[in-house]
Amino acid sequence: MPETSRGASAFHDLSAFLALPRLNSLALSADGSRLVAAVQTLSGDGTRFVSGLWEIDPAGERPALRLTRSDKGESAPAFGPDGALYFLSGRAGDDEDDDEGAALWALPPRGEAAVVARHPGGITAFTVARDSGALCHTAGLLPGAADAEAHGTLRTARKDAKVTAILYEAGPTRAWDRDIGPEEPHTFVRAGADADVVDAGGQGAGLEEPGDAALSPDGTRVAYTRFVAGRIPDENRTAVVVADAAGGEQLLVVGDLEHLYDAPAFTHDGSAVVCARRSWPTYDEPWDQTLVRIDLASGEVRDLLPGFDNWPHGAVCSPVDDTLWFTADEQGHSPVFRRDRDGNVTRLTASGAYGSLCVAPDGRTLYALRNAIDSPPRPVRIDGATAGRTPAELAAPGAPGGLPGTLTEVHAEADDGFALRGWLVLPEGASAERPAPLLVAVHGGPQGSWNGWTWRWNPWPFAARGYAVLLPDPALSTGYGQLGQRRGWGQWGGRPYQDVMALTDATEARGDIDAGRTALAGGSYGGYMANRVATSTDRFKAIVSHAGLWDLRMFQGDTDVPWYFRCIFGDPVTRPERYEADSPYPDATKIRTPMLVIHGAKDYRVPVGQGAALFQDLQRYEVPAKYLYFPDENHWILQPNHVHVWYEAFLNFLDHHVLGAEWQRPARM
Repeated sequence: MPETSRGASAFHDLSAFLALPRLNSLALSADGSRLVAAVQTLSGDGTRFVSGLWEIDPAGERPALRLTRSDKGESAPAFGPDGALYFLSGRAGDDEDDDEGAALWALPPRGEAAVVARHPGGITAFTVARDSGALCHTAGLLPGAADAEAHGTLRTARKDAKVTAILYEAGPTRAWDRDIGPEEPHTFVRAGADADVVDAGGQGAGLEEPGDAALSPDGTRVAYTRFVAGRIPDENRTAVVVADAAGGEQLLVVGDLEHLYDAPAFTHDGSAVVCARRSWPTYDEPWDQTLVRIDLASGEVRDLLPGFDNWPHGAVCSPVDDTLWFTADEQGHSPVFRRDRDGNVTRLTASGAYGSLCVAPDGRTLYALRNAIDSPPRPVRIDGATAGRTPAELAAPGAPGGLPGTLTEVHAEADDGFALRGWLVLPEGASAERPAPLLVAVHGGPQGSWNGWTWRWNPWPFAARGYAVLLPDPALSTGYGQLGQRRGWGQWGGRPYQDVMALTDATEARGDIDAGRTALAGGSYGGYMANRVATSTDRFKAIVSHAGLWDLRMFQGDTDVPWYFRCIFGDPVTRPERYEADSPYPDATKIRTPMLVIHGAKDYRVPVGQGAALFQDLQRYEVPAKYLYFPDENHWILQPNHVHVWYEAFLNFLDHHVLGAEWQRPARM
């Protein structure tokens, strides 16, 4: 359990909090001797997060060593079989104003880094074959371009003509915070340093994060995710494509109207691909996810986890046999699981949330990033063959020191008897004699869980200001199995709302909580819940709604993925019932609680009109309200100065309405 700060900590000073290093990915060399992490730190002027590469001692004996430090940063580390460290970077003296994007670089065990591949407009992602060292990268091609050279020519002509228009003929037009097209991401493979670059096929115009690709160990096959535009939007899907790496010929496509396929990984001998398969949701049934094995010889697709109730992700294959490891949300954690070749599944870790799994050459040692509500991501070594052993933490930058409080759990029983749980952060000094004010923070998704560290909704700056923070997992949260999904499916403002209230009641019943000084906040789905709560009860002193849905009917036609939400809510013309039952907007006149509304203009998932309309209605009905608007942020607030403003405005709003302090504008505005 992390120690408390017993006084000042990085969480008492927002500038110090933002300056904490952030680990976000790991790479292990083919021989298992080197481990590298990508770590984000503040730029010299404090206005950007810049990623650099650090070497971590796999034995845990030596301190971490920084390998790169360019102003443009380095990301996505991966090792080749010869020990070369590959990464993406826009460095090497490129003009800040040019838009050529990232190039693929290689840093040999001895010597200087050099460019391995460039592409007009930049490279999005890459991977390296374990045994052969073949390279695969993802980059765009404009319509009519047969290769990178032709793409560059067309791109220059378009730029010189000052044309930014995009003609769509099918598929989606936006994804998250960007307009799709006119380029389509393609999968390019090169067998060796002197080999020609081969186009192994387009990934489709519609992937939220292009570049989901894998190479077979010998580099002769490539597997990647492709977005497939449907005959109508409701039939949009993803498929996994397997192609010949030498000639680019498509060998196998696995996809259908009932499922989404992604995250392909080759087995140790290259004879099969393991990938995630998600069943498409319907009006009556929530989606479900499993791992499947695609046999490349027969095309047979086999479910590897029949009966496994939670949703697996992040699967990695053993380099020596058919064992695989994955993670899955489970009751406030996201443990590592091992699936043996006979199908037996074992949970290896007891607590925390894990990601960026790397398997050592021995086929039994794992390296991963472990995080938890009370710990940012830290590199650890795991015995992948034995359950129940505590992972060994490895030395790395970024330890925040003591925390301004402690972490415990809250449990409650829903009105249908379902066992609910959540995390509770308690500030230092909270007691029956000094009960703490409470902030209830509802997570997004709604398919998500409070089970790990977050930089965007971190509870510890609030604890440093003296607030307890409840992190509830209501219906539709992950980690409860399919029953947890079915309980809340199709009733966003029903069962989940009741669960949040039940966990709030249980928390407010504690002697160390001041039930008369409670606020509620949330982002995305949590922002929707904040809006729903505001129209349903006046029990809270303040409510903060970030990127929250306000009018579901308007939202459904404006979001970047309308076909997905139409599965949940139905067609607003022929099945309006859920729109009418779950939209907060019709009950705007019932709001009495002061509200802070936050939204980014580049948010295409929950478009900014939702926040603007809510703020207009709050003013119209004379509800005390403020609107924090970010013209160049998306669904998340990412720029350091804006993150500082976000936390400061949030905390000051709570202090004003919950504690009765005088309102203070954020200092940086």
